[in-house]
Amino acid sequence: MFTKKHFGGAAIAAALLTTTACVTDPETGQRTISKAAIGAAVGGGAGLLLGDLVGGRRDRTEKILGAGIGAIAGGAVGAYMDKQERELRERTAGTGVVVERQGDELLLTMPAGITFPINSAQIQPQFFGTLDQVAQTLSAYPSTLVDVYGHTDPSGGDRINIPLSQNRAESVAAYLSQRGVNRARIATQGFGSSRPIADNGSEAGRAQNRRVELRIVPATTGA
Repeated sequence: MFTKKHFGGAAIAAALLTTTACVTDPETGQRTISKAAIGAAVGGGAGLLLGDLVGGRRDRTEKILGAGIGAIAGGAVGAYMDKQERELRERTAGTGVVVERQGDELLLTMPAGITFPINSAQIQPQFFGTLDQVAQTLSAYPSTLVDVYGHTDPSGGDRINIPLSQNRAESVAAYLSQRGVNRARIATQGFGSSRPIADNGSEAGRAQNRRVELRIVPATTGA
């Protein structure tokens, strides 16, 4: 068991971005294209970010059903995700974590600067409380699948960045699991620097690209 000290086709893409990756501001109702979706298109990864889950949606759903976790009936998905979104926004307010709504999915972006030390996959102790809040919410809404994505900037090259991004994703996944989120719900993927959401030509842009994302997807009947 882990303890806290251990954690360390352009037109098609455009159509996908405008129809699938819109984000609705809960205060104003304004719909915009999410930064994550824009970054996915820039990095050539729109198909993965906006498409299937790591390991496949059907296989992942069957896995959690086998673990005794129920799926959501189609008509109840919207309300289920609305409540989860609202709770995640409340619990992460002021922490630096960004919560975005993409259709019936949620994307949480955690900047690496507040999550990990430089070149490390060990979660910073000051971020434990935030992850505890996220874990509590995920545990309260068990009928969702969670992909944990690790991202870096290009500094250091793929030899360093791909395993670093994977290890960071694994650290977050392991922490969430230890805090009560059923591990059968979680999958991880490290993308290195291949999925930027900002320009790597500036330090501010590189800092935005160093991040961990949680993609939360409803497990539905008939998936």
